[in-house]
Formats: sequence, structure tokens, C-alpha cells
Amino acid sequence: MLHTVANSANRPSRAAIAAATGLTRATVSALVDDLIAGGLITEHDPAPRTGAGRPAAGLALTSAGPAGLGLEINVDYLAACVVDLTGEVRQRIVEHADQRPAGAAASLAALGRLAARARLAAEADGLTVAGAALAVPGLVTEGGLVRVAPNLGWQDVDAPAELHHTPELAGLPITVDNEANLAALGELRVAGGDPTFLYVSGEIGIGAGLILDGDLYRGVRGWSGEIGHVTVFPDGRPCRCGANGCLEQYAGQELLTTDEPLAAQALGIALAAVVNLLDVPVIVLGGAYAPYFTRLRDGIEAELSRRVLTAGLAPVTLRAATLGTDAAMRGAADSVIRAVRDDPAAWLRRAG
Repeated sequence: MLHTVANSANRPSRAAIAAATGLTRATVSALVDDLIAGGLITEHDPAPRTGAGRPAAGLALTSAGPAGLGLEINVDYLAACVVDLTGEVRQRIVEHADQRPAGAAASLAALGRLAARARLAAEADGLTVAGAALAVPGLVTEGGLVRVAPNLGWQDVDAPAELHHTPELAGLPITVDNEANLAALGELRVAGGDPTFLYVSGEIGIGAGLILDGDLYRGVRGWSGEIGHVTVFPDGRPCRCGANGCLEQYAGQELLTTDEPLAAQALGIALAAVVNLLDVPVIVLGGAYAPYFTRLRDGIEAELSRRVLTAGLAPVTLRAATLGTDAAMRGAADSVIRAVRDDPAAWLRRAG
């Protein structure tokens, strides 16, 4: 029923929800009362009557209930944001600093302090942080262990355990996922209209999130999307991963300003391979690529046109990410909110 309220274009009444769900009005009324008491929805006064009959009060998600804490750690910055149940960003903090010399423990401790500031500010604003999700540029297991993040120099890092050392985060549910996956999910929620697309996150490293029919494709072990290590020039520059000619050695954030035409060419070669293999109709460029989109577009599209077998039949749509550089932390926060929406009963048990 919470999804019915969340996805409604207008504020539905209790009677409208009963009609839409097939539940009895008595059952809907009891559930609505529970959701209001749990701080998940609010009931608004009816609009002025324009016809016969008594106008009904409308239901909407509350902006003063549970919220998601989105965290991101990348090579050259730390970030935190708080998003309420309606999807509005209530807090946003970004600190730019090179994380490579710091090491995992120091970087996560600094991120913990940033997260604590965001959480305390959100609670002062009347919100209750339901959980946190961390976006990292690396391979992550289901339990939140960062197996390897080559551009950070991390290996087998228990990120939730490190964050729980921050007193303000102790006991808070914390999940971890690849930053491109979370960015793709964030883009899916705000952009709409594209149920299948490839999201490419341009940072110092390059990751991708693949959305298929509205769902994130993770691969068998959850490690899909490492497009930064697709070979574009087999005899090219050595990469941190040990191979040669990887995409991120030509189109990573640090290289964009030095040779934009080469970066666009390399991106086009890699993206054409993905399109030929998976037949994705839309490619979304995010992260550091979003502000460079207009300068990269022609070069990428030239390679797509030349290399994609079906380019003449169905050209690929290339666009910039709606959320820009905030996509990963926004997607992280949204994953927490989505969990509350998917299982409001679990939240009500916790809140009670």
C-alpha cells in the first residue's frame, strides 16, 4: 500500500487505495493509521469541494519520517547526503582530498566523521536515519566486504565494521555496493522513461551499471560493470590492474583535460563493444563525464556509428546523467529509502 501512495500522481484517498488494491475500506483504514503512526505517510486536508459529495483527505509520503544516509568514498573525495522518504535531499556534504595515501582505515574514519555530521544535522531537522549505504569504486561481496578497489589500493576491507567505529554510526544498518551500481539505480529513479540503459561513471577509475527492464544486473558474483578494464588498445599503456590498454588509462578523470579527443575515441570503442554484445538502447554518462558531455559527445557517437553493427537501424541514445556527480551517493541514500518502501512492516517494527 505504501507503494500505491508513493507512485500516485495525486494524493490518493483511503477509498481510492481500497479500490486500487482490492482491500476492504476497514483494512485500508487500519493500515493507513499504522503508517501514519509510524511516520511513513501523512494525511492532508481535502481540496475545496468542486462538486457534489464530501471531499476525501489525501495521503502522501511524509518528509519528516525515515531517511536514507548515502555515503561515497572515491579516489579524490568523500561525500555524504541524507534523502527523505519523498526523495528530497536534506543534507549534502562533500570534502575533496586524495584518498590514495590515506589507507582504508583512515579514509573510512574520515568518512565516518562526515556521515556523523550529516546524520546529526538530519536528526536536528526532525528526520530519523533508517540506515546507510556506502558507494565504493571496487568489487563488493554481498556482506559488504570490499574485495578489491584498485584505484584506492584496498583489498579485503570490511567497510561496515570500520564505519561502525564512529559512535554516531554504531548500530546503524550499513550496506556497501559498487558506486556505479548505486549511481545507475539513482539515475533510474529520477530520470524515468528508460527501463534499460548502461550507466557509465567517469572518475579516476571507470565503472558501469547495467539496468535491464528496470532491474540492476550484477552478474553471477555481483562484480559486473568493470568497463574501465575493457581493453581498447591491446598494446597500450600499462594499467594498475596489470593489463595493458584498459579504458581508464585513456578516459579516466585525470586524463580528460589532457586529451579529450583520445578519451572520446576510447570511450566510443568500449561502448560500441558493449552495445554490440548486449543491444542496450541508451547510454548515460555520469560522474566526471556529465560536465564534459557536450565536448565528448561527437567523438563517442562517431565511434558508435562506425563500430556498432546495428547503428544504421537503431542509433544508440547518448545522454548525460540527470544527477551529475551526485549520482552514486544519491543512489546509495535511495537504496535505504527503497528498502523502507518495500518492507514498511520491518521499519514499523524497528521504530516501535
